[in-house]
Amino acid sequence: MANLQLAYAPALAPIVSAPAVEVELFQELDTERWDDFVWAHSDGTPFHLTAWKRTIESTFGFKPYYMLACSDGQVCGVLPLFLVEGLFVRKALISSPFAVYGGVLANGPQARESLRAAVEKLASRLQVQYVEIRNWTEDQTLGFHPIPRYVTFTRDLATTEPAILEGIPRKTRAAVRNSLKAGLETRTTLETAAFEDLYARNLRRLGTPSFPSSLFKNLLANFRGQVDVREIVHESKVIASVLTFHFRDRVLPYYGASDPQFNSRNPNNFMYFDLMRWAASRGYKTFDFGRSKKGAAGSYDFKAHWGMEERSLPYEILLVRRKNLPNLSPTNPKFAAAISLWRSLPLAVTRWLGPRVIRMFP
Repeated sequence: MANLQLAYAPALAPIVSAPAVEVELFQELDTERWDDFVWAHSDGTPFHLTAWKRTIESTFGFKPYYMLACSDGQVCGVLPLFLVEGLFVRKALISSPFAVYGGVLANGPQARESLRAAVEKLASRLQVQYVEIRNWTEDQTLGFHPIPRYVTFTRDLATTEPAILEGIPRKTRAAVRNSLKAGLETRTTLETAAFEDLYARNLRRLGTPSFPSSLFKNLLANFRGQVDVREIVHESKVIASVLTFHFRDRVLPYYGASDPQFNSRNPNNFMYFDLMRWAASRGYKTFDFGRSKKGAAGSYDFKAHWGMEERSLPYEILLVRRKNLPNLSPTNPKFAAAISLWRSLPLAVTRWLGPRVIRMFP
């Protein structure tokens, strides 16, 4: 195994070798074959693409340790990892920071086991506290300690607007129908100013630090054609907005917010239903509502009322130097006082301070 000083050298030695499989650290010349593998793999997500790597690297400065498993010169597995250092994580490897999905993509058990051995060896050499793997499916699991904290919500999209509406539970369907009569319109843009304002205000109400503006600009720049911003407009005012990923036959609304002054018009219900019917009309098959904390009020309750398939996410953690499992979720009682304080701060302060704090909770 190459030492860490040689990790990005042109003549990179394998980290781990197994019969017919070698695991190496990603280099820029691997970009095309890495992305091709992700697009072709059934468990691939936007967060496995190198566009996410470039976004996180340039926005937060975390160091990537992307692992590439090859057999006979062909890619047979990948694992995106970032080294994150901060006050709360101290030092950890995460797949992937600020992503709801990550983990190994492999063409078989040999590639998966080789990547597991590689990450264990790297974690030991870097002396991290732990390794967190945010798997999307059970097929990705490496046998580390399971973290059954989160669920995801998905649904197959019907092909017509009436069929989509009928597939929504009665109470939410009534809210959607009311929103369709509220004079709301949708526009798609690559500008982020209105979205950022709504989102920063929403995070402050939740007691959560806001993201740097550069995150959204980098996402739009790196995921060209795969990310857009939808704005819900009422009488020329943007009252809701969502940044959405488009990946293969899936749509994933990722960052969304609305103005609570217009709750009577159900802008969130309109926004997500409108995204569903738009996606179906363009041939997308699956609506992915993303991750929520199990049983938590707020986003979990909202998503649960759309009648989607709820599935536990098989996250895993490998403890290395740390002896107990970390919990950086906002539902951790240890953060209650800080959340309360954050809600009381002026918006201008949270927008300035937020980007400096959020990187501590990747």
